[in-house]
Amino acid sequence: MHEKAKELCETFVARGMGRRELVRRLGALGVTAGLADMMVNASATRALAADFNWKAFQGTSVKLLLNKHPYADAMIADIEAFKALTGINVTYDIFPEDVYFDKVTAALSSRSDEYDVFMTGAYQTWQYGPAGWLVDLNEYIKDPAKTNPAYNWDDILPNLRASTSWSGKPGDAPGGAGAKQWALPWGFEVNVVTYNQPLFDRMKLQPPKNMQEMMETGAKITRDAGGGIYGVGTRGSRSWATIHPGFLSGYANYGAKDFTVSGGKLKSAVNSAESKEFTAMFVKMVQDSGPKNWATYTWYQVNSDLGAGASGMIYDADSLGYFANSGDTKMKGQLAYAPLAPNPAAQGPTSNVWIWSLAMANSSRRKDAAWYFMQWASGTDHLLFGARGKDMIDPVRASIWKDEEFTSRVEKNFPNFTKTYQITEPGAKIYFTPQPLFFNVTTEWAAALQQMVAKQTPVSDGLDKLAGSIDRQMKQAGLA
Repeated sequence: MHEKAKELCETFVARGMGRRELVRRLGALGVTAGLADMMVNASATRALAADFNWKAFQGTSVKLLLNKHPYADAMIADIEAFKALTGINVTYDIFPEDVYFDKVTAALSSRSDEYDVFMTGAYQTWQYGPAGWLVDLNEYIKDPAKTNPAYNWDDILPNLRASTSWSGKPGDAPGGAGAKQWALPWGFEVNVVTYNQPLFDRMKLQPPKNMQEMMETGAKITRDAGGGIYGVGTRGSRSWATIHPGFLSGYANYGAKDFTVSGGKLKSAVNSAESKEFTAMFVKMVQDSGPKNWATYTWYQVNSDLGAGASGMIYDADSLGYFANSGDTKMKGQLAYAPLAPNPAAQGPTSNVWIWSLAMANSSRRKDAAWYFMQWASGTDHLLFGARGKDMIDPVRASIWKDEEFTSRVEKNFPNFTKTYQITEPGAKIYFTPQPLFFNVTTEWAAALQQMVAKQTPVSDGLDKLAGSIDRQMKQAGLA
């Protein structure tokens, strides 16, 4: 019985059968669920170790700096598998997001060797990389002596690989010539509409397909739904995080850019005709359909209002809709998803992505062991673990989106989530222009939006003023 069960587990690990079939066959052999999990993990460890010396740094320790997030939770839940595979010990510090990035900047800028690997977004690497704080991971990815031959770097979605690499030259596109791979994509988010299905049914509404429809639907919900429900949730706090999700996704859909680049010089484009057209629509949507205290809204308030049934829909990360639909919320199991191409003339959605990634500190004294951890954590086996049984809801690997167990679980519990993702993913990438003043520019941009929504300045005048301020900052930095 044991040998037969072992063969079944090895077939499953080699993706020769699905989990449901494995469970059925093991059950027929009298194997309990707990024993089945242990046997699958053992088979996975043997398979990983077959063609690569995972024990090369046995006895070494690496330390991680982590943001409190479901992706980190999934990794921690699977960390014993990495320890068993490699003999490398792993410790970590974990902090909530409101202080996390300050912790990272402090550790890197001090050249501390305390942390080897840390979580980051791509935007942060535009500061960390040129400052010399990060390792260019190309030297590891392209070295067959250091990288498992089954790692399959090309399986990671190409837009995500490009979006986490950059030459370091302001104005150069992510993933362009001379780009350094500053981080490994680990999990990401596309921006879609998540909506309150019972409310839409009661009011006989259809999910919006473009910006004009979202404005009209949101205004109708605010006017007619009752109970204090408002139409559309979006972020509004004075932060870069207000600009990057739904706002920039729609902005790019109208063909608007943050900068024009000529001869290596940057000039603000936030007051272009395309920018003014979209921004005017966005501002009116928030005025007519947003929450009363919109200027205080972070992702947390957007998510909690959706889950509480206080908003009719959101235009934000699909993960927010997923967590509101699956957590301990009033609207659990009652939310639905739809793609959005704000510009009716656009060919499809243009989702500006957030990519949770893993990067290596240049000050690490344990770089090779750290790389073993990074390739395991971003590898197929661990990401399958997170996608199938945890909340790594937007896998970065194309192969996982073809995994029947993952996709069937998502579709069973979250109808239309996968279809919405499939429509949105081809146009999902970073639409910002990489440059070192990114956080200054986007924070000022968010402040300008607040003034427009509050009717303190007209949209056209506000964007002209913003463009002038950005151009002065670029000139002072030698970038204009």
